[in-house]
Order: sequence, then C-alpha cells, then structure tokens
Amino acid sequence: MGRIAINNMCFYAHHGCFEQERQIGTRFRVDLCFDTDTSRAEQTDNIHDTVNYLDVYQVVKIEMQKPSNLLEHVARRIGDAVLCNFPSVQRLTVKVYKLNPPLGGQMDSVSVELDICR
Repeated sequence: MGRIAINNMCFYAHHGCFEQERQIGTRFRVDLCFDTDTSRAEQTDNIHDTVNYLDVYQVVKIEMQKPSNLLEHVARRIGDAVLCNFPSVQRLTVKVYKLNPPLGGQMDSVSVELDICR
C-alpha cells in the first residue's frame, strides 16, 4: 500500500455562511492524502498503474467550484468524489482551509480535516 499526497492546492471559491462570503469569495487551500496499492506502478514505472494525481486534482477543483455553507460539507464532497472516481483509493484524509476568515481577529486560517474510509 502506498500513500499519495497532494499538498497546498489553492483555490478561489465562494464557500461560507455569510452572504458576503458567498458573493465575493475568498481563498482556500486543500491538502489531500490517500492510500492506494502502488505495488504495480513501483515495478512498471507506468502512470496507468497508479492513481494519476492530475486527475485527482481535477476532481478536487470541480468540487471547490460548488458553493457550500460549511467547510465540513466541502471536505465531505471532495472525499466522496475522490472515492467515487478512483476505486483503488481505500482511505483518504482531506483538509480544507479557509484563509483569512472573517472572524473579527487576526489569523491565517480555519480548517476542517476528515478521514474517510471505504
């Protein structure tokens, strides 16, 4: 079993509970790590024998374009979409960060992290 990680994917999206957040949008970051059998790719050096992380990125990008109120919902949608599109993925961790959230104070981000298994 191997673990593939795609770190620090950056998106501009329209997630949030406040109307202004959903209209104006803000920056988000996504980290995704997933477990899959990489043994064949380790031997063949062929991209068709593993999960192509470019394809995974495209799935994440599509889910980030769909507005949601909550980071929990965004993270679950991403996780479910990855599992649906890549049957060899057995387990994943997805972490969604909202950068510079409007909470009335100085902070870099807030985040939600989900561990999802088949």
